Amino acid sequence: MQALPAAELEALGPHLELVQLVRETVLVEAGSPLTHVYLPHSGAISMMVRFSDGRTVEAATIGRDSVFGAAVALDGGISLTSAVVVLPGTASVLDAADFRAAADRSVTFRAVVARHEQALLALAQQSAACNASHPVEARLSRWLLRARDLCGDDTLPLTQDSLAQLIGVQRNAISIVAHALQQAGIISYSRGYIDITNVDGLRETACECYGAVNAHRQRLLQISH
Repeated sequence: MQALPAAELEALGPHLELVQLVRETVLVEAGSPLTHVYLPHSGAISMMVRFSDGRTVEAATIGRDSVFGAAVALDGGISLTSAVVVLPGTASVLDAADFRAAADRSVTFRAVVARHEQALLALAQQSAACNASHPVEARLSRWLLRARDLCGDDTLPLTQDSLAQLIGVQRNAISIVAHALQQAGIISYSRGYIDITNVDGLRETACECYGAVNAHRQRLLQISH
């Protein structure tokens, strides 16, 4: 977890387990008790909201700059969203009870957790506004840029079906937009993979939400670039 002092990390060490994040693995279902907190090192976890008609939409994408389950773990509650691995990677996993104990011991730990939760809330709020207001092309571009930041790679193991679920649109809408971006030389895609071939072009097609979320995160987590 970013900004956590060395002493705090050392205290957590014996309780952390390194696990593989396997794509499409459901870490927790909405409405279920949260038993573990995930601190990703690579890959991405999607917080998904499912509607009664079967549609899904993403509330936030969590990766190496964040933590999944912190707020719920602290109050021993249930998860309000499902958590699904959308990009493979690794994470350190901590039992929710051990996470609560660490927060009880350390004011510094609680302060860092609070900043991460504020950054996550800002991301979720911006995503909700984005999905309600911006065209599919801008939303897809924004999501791909976020995924690239988390993975540090221009090649992303993503299908158009999964992108449609994440953004909350029909698959044909993703197909149309992805084809247009490919024709413009911004991305290329083959079965199961999307390659970002023009990052600057992708930034130009993305909406303002990408920059706004990054600014919030840098301010809250005191990240310097």
